[in-house]
Amino acid sequence: MKSKEDFQETRKKILEGLDLSYKKLIESKKKNNSYIVVLKDNKIVKIKP
Repeated sequence: MKSKEDFQETRKKILEGLDLSYKKLIESKKKNNSYIVVLKDNKIVKIKP
């Protein structure tokens, strides 16, 4: 069984990966001049980065 420290380290790595993915997504959307599509208040919304 993994220790609490192992879980915290894994969690930290996952969050860093998600942050990097988000930054790359925004960069890509700006570069291609396209929208980010999200669900907000049960409605599909297009956001211009």
